[in-house]
Amino acid sequence: MDDRVRVISSEVLSDAWGVLKSTVFDYRRLDGNWERQTRETYDRGNGAAVLPYDPARNTVLLVRQFRFPAYLQGHPEPLLEACAGLLDEDDPETCARREAQEELGYQLHDLELICVPFMTPGSVTERLACFVARYSQEDRVSAGGGHIHEGEDIEVVEMTLEEAYRATRDGRISDAKTIVLIQHLVIDQARGE
Repeated sequence: MDDRVRVISSEVLSDAWGVLKSTVFDYRRLDGNWERQTRETYDRGNGAAVLPYDPARNTVLLVRQFRFPAYLQGHPEPLLEACAGLLDEDDPETCARREAQEELGYQLHDLELICVPFMTPGSVTERLACFVARYSQEDRVSAGGGHIHEGEDIEVVEMTLEEAYRATRDGRISDAKTIVLIQHLVIDQARGE
């Protein structure tokens, strides 16, 4: 794509929690014509998410937490999600394990990378490494709940995989990464894997 994109200018609009930029660039269309475009992009870093699964009890661990952007969109209740966090200086697997201990209070086993999608490619640069992992009741190491100094106020929620899947269908789970990971487990289970 380097022969189809020419960056003309880039301006930082905000550098608070993440970096918001406005970029002017020329883009060569499929028909060969060049077109000038302006886009805003938000970069807060890449992250990792993990959905722990206990195959013996057919349960998953989720977090319930308030999300202000969802609130602004008319979703006042806290969201049910797979635990996730920014990579910071860690690799994705280390990040997923760290977040599971901080948010869920569990040590995880057998992490499996499922996908690394762009979460909102029209405006956000983030890619999210999505994992499933194994856990059991014996793997609990703390109460979880996240870090208060990071503004986290997290409830740990355990439910059956069947109930979690139903929640993706009836709207109780509306977070994209969580839907993808739950559907992955359901498909694997249906295939006998």
